[in-house]
Amino acid sequence: MPTDLRVEELEASPTPCPATLASLVDDFRALGLQSGDAVFVHSSLRSLGPVDGGAETVIRSLETAVAPTGVILMPSFNLIEDPLRAESWNLATTPATTGWISEVFRRMPGTVRSDHYSHSVAVRGPQATNWIARVTEEENDLRSPWDLAPWGKAFGRHSPFFQCYQRGAKILFLGTSYYNMTFLHLLEVLDWNRRLAEDPSAEFRWIDREATGRWWENQTSQKYAQVARARCTLFEVRKFIDTLLDFVRTDSSLFKSWPSPQPSQT
Repeated sequence: MPTDLRVEELEASPTPCPATLASLVDDFRALGLQSGDAVFVHSSLRSLGPVDGGAETVIRSLETAVAPTGVILMPSFNLIEDPLRAESWNLATTPATTGWISEVFRRMPGTVRSDHYSHSVAVRGPQATNWIARVTEEENDLRSPWDLAPWGKAFGRHSPFFQCYQRGAKILFLGTSYYNMTFLHLLEVLDWNRRLAEDPSAEFRWIDREATGRWWENQTSQKYAQVARARCTLFEVRKFIDTLLDFVRTDSSLFKSWPSPQPSQT
């Protein structure tokens, strides 16, 4: 099963000089980022090629593209070996394992971070704290394989993932691909909880990320654009999840068939 630890680089044509804050803002706006957007960013710094100022410039350019009211979210996960995640977790100091941009983002003054031992999310922007998970053990909330006390429901209705789904956020692949896309866990969780309501013994199903990406792009004619040297795309969380959720209701071809016992997932 793919993990969010690997960053898949995508080929792109070279640029003659290092990207700057201004050039990146222009590229993000050409891609479709707008003032007021909330955007969840999966990123690879290496894919961009040379950037004047490095990861911080990339972050500042994202903030500028969605200013003054937009919000930037990034994965800030603790994806080490499963048994070590909970015992190693410290909200303030545990590094993000999801790339250098997300780690710099986590460390910046003013960034807030959700408190989850495995699937934490970092956020910057106006009222950023409204996007991070609140601890909940509500019985009727969405169950997932990553639920562990005292951290509550990893993909529950108060989580950053569900908040992005509910509040019209966008997903940005910044030199990455569906291989890295954590929102497919939200799809898996919604699918599982729907089936649990009908059959309490229903098993969790793991989606094939790359096959799902190909299916989505065939359905939507998803467009890519260049940001510095990186091949990037941008689309709406809710449209993506709802389209797939409707499809998998009657067709299970995008799910993987694992030999028993199932492997650990991230």
